[in-house]
Amino acid sequence: MSTGFGLDLPDRYLAMVREILCRYVPEYDVWAYGSRVTGGAFEASDLDLVVRHPADPHQVCDKLFDLREAFVESNVPIRVDVMDWGRIPDSFHREIECGYVVVQRAPCEVSRLGQFA
Repeated sequence: MSTGFGLDLPDRYLAMVREILCRYVPEYDVWAYGSRVTGGAFEASDLDLVVRHPADPHQVCDKLFDLREAFVESNVPIRVDVMDWGRIPDSFHREIECGYVVVQRAPCEVSRLGQFA
């Protein structure tokens, strides 16, 4: 399902984000939501992401801590907030489902990403 929204993020940052996601959570779908999807974002706005297991969306992601640390230590020049679909309430699921963009579909293979600067 797609919501018809776009992602307000420069391509070079998106490439960096996708590379990190593919390295840490290749078996998960990842959606962007929030102001960078629904509008109202400014240059320094954070990027809100949620990881979802494609076979069982309520399955908890055991790699979330490492993924968050990877973003903190990365060269991505904006804050990236990552949530786990399996740990957030249904009311938040419904809010996200109102406006999101698929950033990664599982399975992701690093070899398909190419090299990023």
